[in-house]
Amino acid sequence: MPAGGFVTEGGKEYPGKLTPYVLATCIIAAMGGLIFGYDIGISGGVTSMPDFLEKFFPAVYKKETEDQSTNQYCKFDSVTLTMFTSSLYLAALMSSLIASTRKLGRKLSMLFGGILFFAGALINGLAQNVAMLIIGRILLGFGIGFANQSVPLYLSEMAPYKYRGSLNIVFQLSITIGILLANVLNYFFAKLHNLGWRLSLGGAMVPAIIITVGSLILPDTPNSMIERGQRDKAIKQLRRVRGVAEVEDEFNDIVAASEESKKVEHPWRNLLQKKYRPHLTMAILIPFFQQFTGINVIMFYAPVLFKTIGFKDNASLMSAVITGAVNVFATMVSIYGVDKWGRRFLFLEGGIQMFVCQVVVAIFIGVKFGVSGTAENLPEWYAIVVVLFICVYVSAFAWSWGPLGWLVPSEIFPLEIRSAAQSINVSVNMFFTFIVAQIFLTMLCHLKFGLFLFFAFFVVVMSTFVYLFLPETKGVPIEEMSIVWKNHWYWGKFIPEDDLPHNGAALEMGKSNNKTKTVY
Repeated sequence: MPAGGFVTEGGKEYPGKLTPYVLATCIIAAMGGLIFGYDIGISGGVTSMPDFLEKFFPAVYKKETEDQSTNQYCKFDSVTLTMFTSSLYLAALMSSLIASTRKLGRKLSMLFGGILFFAGALINGLAQNVAMLIIGRILLGFGIGFANQSVPLYLSEMAPYKYRGSLNIVFQLSITIGILLANVLNYFFAKLHNLGWRLSLGGAMVPAIIITVGSLILPDTPNSMIERGQRDKAIKQLRRVRGVAEVEDEFNDIVAASEESKKVEHPWRNLLQKKYRPHLTMAILIPFFQQFTGINVIMFYAPVLFKTIGFKDNASLMSAVITGAVNVFATMVSIYGVDKWGRRFLFLEGGIQMFVCQVVVAIFIGVKFGVSGTAENLPEWYAIVVVLFICVYVSAFAWSWGPLGWLVPSEIFPLEIRSAAQSINVSVNMFFTFIVAQIFLTMLCHLKFGLFLFFAFFVVVMSTFVYLFLPETKGVPIEEMSIVWKNHWYWGKFIPEDDLPHNGAALEMGKSNNKTKTVY
């Protein structure tokens, strides 16, 4: 059999429909992505504003405005400047570990995330020195860690399994909307001397208010209620979110999973058990690969990057607005297609598209600047071609590794390890986001146009990994996900028969219902 396993769209089907209540609930919860997206977009914008650089990073400002001999690739290489950007992600890593405790629940984690993000935005907007900037960034990071830990799990638990992919990707859509809004605001605020950067940074209070208020009005998920012993409320809530009265099968399976999870006293230690090997592998490698697509190089530093390759100040910010808009619209493609075409198709198609674009951009920048990095501003047609290929690259990420990097980990973990495993997923994501953000400008200075080839290499590696080791999870209820791993050509040997739903009967059902379906 080719590398892969059987798609278990068979197995058990739970009744339910996509009700207006669930749709509204999931959209409100997904707005938690706004804070993450706004921060990604705003960081690169303010670090390209002359007023901001002159006040907080005068050495970088002097290098950019006065020292014309500086290598184009090295203009923004500053440890302090990158620490401003990347300090947030270490804080997010730490808070995601705290948010993994079951006692907090999804709603309370979202509430903490909104409050902490609001405090960080306020301090940054009023900042008088670099220390205040970094303290504010750390608080923003705590807020993002709580939100990114809880929102994807909330969406996966609340959504009917047939629509889980599309509803979960609304989280990624809100991230892209946050990036776009930040880029648009940067473009206009950059014209307000000595005030624009404060408005950009302080503006983060608005998405913080949205997630804070949202967390107060959102209902708990039935899974979370059952975990905390509220079974009567849970079955009423399950009937409401599924829009049907016959929810006993799904309710009983969630209760059974919850009972099993309560037997697990040390979920962190349990993650090391052999039967959780595929889950742990995905919790680590998917977020690692997501960061090494190179997307944050584009989104963090889009204005800086465009400035480096010859765009003027406002032109570089407008180019960032364009890539942000592409990001939003391409994410909508993923919302439409993820439950139709499947996760693996989008992963693999996106990987091929990103690889081609990164190689082309490397060639274009290398031809113009060479190794020395000295050149006049790019001709207009040349700059347009570079931006065009960057937009094609962004669109590929936005319908593949962007949303699926959050969706797939949130839907594959069994309840007994779900919070701990999601915490690892977020922590690894934040850790490597920190690493890439911290070293990007230095790598740009030393690798030059080869930086794009560096990330292109990782795109090849991650696409190969998906092809060989990631089974299709489209249309599979979360409680039945162990069947997918058992049917996989490699991971099946790690999953014991007695861990399958209904003592392995579902395995045979999954095979019989999918005799002609294989996944590579």
